[in-house]
Amino acid sequence: MNTNRLEAFSDGVLAIIITIMVLEMKVPEGATFSALFSVLPVFLTYIMSFVYVGIYWNNHHHLMHAVTKVNGRVLWSNLNLLFWLSLFPFVTGWMGENHFETNPTVLYGIVLFMAALGFKLLVHNAIKLEGKNSKVGNVYKNDKKLVGSLLLYALGIAFSFIEPVIGIVMYSLVALFWVIPDKRIEKTLKEG
Repeated sequence: MNTNRLEAFSDGVLAIIITIMVLEMKVPEGATFSALFSVLPVFLTYIMSFVYVGIYWNNHHHLMHAVTKVNGRVLWSNLNLLFWLSLFPFVTGWMGENHFETNPTVLYGIVLFMAALGFKLLVHNAIKLEGKNSKVGNVYKNDKKLVGSLLLYALGIAFSFIEPVIGIVMYSLVALFWVIPDKRIEKTLKEG
């Protein structure tokens, strides 16, 4: 099977996730700019989650250009990733509405961690299908960036129990690592 349907389905799900997140934001009462301060935590959380969905969309898109075929394992791995991403609207709203309290910030980190693990599983199964010397195998061998992200998420979760702001900073650091698309894929596709 080729990757077209998997990519189209994933694009649709990610578009819906972004739509749900923005629809969850409530308009503040009052027409003054000071009224906006009451929804600032929700808006900041939305921005972070929007960036994360964008990062996943971008990296998923690049991954699908390095993959030439899919099988059942890749399809189920992709669904696992989409499941964790589909929880973004819930944890985004909960954390923002509760002004970055401990439990919502911890759960937000857990969902980020599981989404990253889901992406790693998707990559693993794509490499298993196509081979270690394939385009996708060459791009993702020794993927320190993804492993480092998982470590930072785990630390962010742990620190969120002590001080949620530290967790938010660590989650944001991971986003900064990934905001720039992975050049290894573009380089590999040009060479191949």
